[in-house]
Amino acid sequence: MLKATTHSMSISLLTIVMRRAASLVPDLYAVDADYALAELCKDEQKLEKVLLAREFHVSLGRTVAIQVHQIDSIVAMLRQKFQSQQRYWMDFTKWEHFVNDDSTRSFLSLEVTRTGLSEITKQVHMVDEVYRLHGLPEFYKNPRPHISLVWALGDISSKLKQATKEIENFQNSVNSYKNCNLRCKFSRVVCKVGNKVYDICQAVD
Repeated sequence: MLKATTHSMSISLLTIVMRRAASLVPDLYAVDADYALAELCKDEQKLEKVLLAREFHVSLGRTVAIQVHQIDSIVAMLRQKFQSQQRYWMDFTKWEHFVNDDSTRSFLSLEVTRTGLSEITKQVHMVDEVYRLHGLPEFYKNPRPHISLVWALGDISSKLKQATKEIENFQNSVNSYKNCNLRCKFSRVVCKVGNKVYDICQAVD
């Protein structure tokens, strides 16, 4: 899990971008909260609280089906691998869209392309090693770490692709927003199995 420590300009930009996204693509919902984005945009304070002023998460491994008897082993190995993890900063600088493996959901996301990329990639490889030992599929060959802000049902790649282009054009057209991004600090790693969340590690300074 990653806790966002953003300056006011970032929050201001994200608020504007979410409003534009809601107008460009109907039926978007806030990730993890499942509030309709169009409704959240009617109340700026609620939009910031529910969607922006929260912990964000970056996936370090695929969502996979595991056997009950594997849970303890996987959690123990992950905890061993992730001992003594240092905090580091991540800059989310690129708007992108993603679709899950079974094409049931599409996401509008912010991707890490520079600061923090090498650290996250190392952590993905650590998870891959544990998955491999349990006969589970590894992460994608070229990881693209990101945080997803909103989602929609089905594969709406074409709509989200057009939306990301318009968002980038808008951001580039406003001088004060050109170099704006979302900056987060890595704080902890968790493993979610069903409805249960296992603490893997807390980052140290």
